[in-house]
Amino acid sequence: MKSLLEIFKKYRGGRDIIIVSGLPRSGTSLMMKMLEAGGLSPFTDNIRKADEDNPKGYYEFERVKQLTKADSAWLADAQGKVIKIISAFLQHLPSIYVYRILFMQRAMPEILASQKKMLINRREDTDTASDREMAVIYQKHLRQVDQWLKKQPNIKKIDFNYNDLVQNPDKYIPAINEFLGNTLITEKMVSVVDPCLYRQRLEPGIKEIHLDN
Repeated sequence: MKSLLEIFKKYRGGRDIIIVSGLPRSGTSLMMKMLEAGGLSPFTDNIRKADEDNPKGYYEFERVKQLTKADSAWLADAQGKVIKIISAFLQHLPSIYVYRILFMQRAMPEILASQKKMLINRREDTDTASDREMAVIYQKHLRQVDQWLKKQPNIKKIDFNYNDLVQNPDKYIPAINEFLGNTLITEKMVSVVDPCLYRQRLEPGIKEIHLDN
């Protein structure tokens, strides 16, 4: 008897949708850039242009935000490509497709500092919540998303730490390549990692912010 995963693949032609996910400012754009260099076609609309916060581009597709309204017909065109979908939208993915998710993790103080810097650059309010409050919200969200993903038979996920990846890409690229079927041009992936863009670094002596159990 065929597995549920085999049935999904037969129904949709066997072309997985590759997703780069994580919290905002967690390194998703870097992973998108690496996968593009490795030979994958990014599924983007090029509406959001590169700026000071993401000099190499955002790699976004605006209709992703409509997943919460059950607008997912466009996913058919994303098969065999790589698309960036932040973690907040993952639970709205329709179950008729097969997904491979590369999930970016990053030190929480760096995520919060990067978001704050971006808000400042856009002249937006930065005092809506404390770092501690945001950390609690984000970490609770990440746990819920992880628990949900583990229950989905049509989804495979692998985690990568941005902090480690940007400093030692050679160590992690083989795992990325294996997860995606050993089809990537790995030597080109290394060339796009620019440590100079790792700007919001966790300072020595600064501890991670963890959710109390």
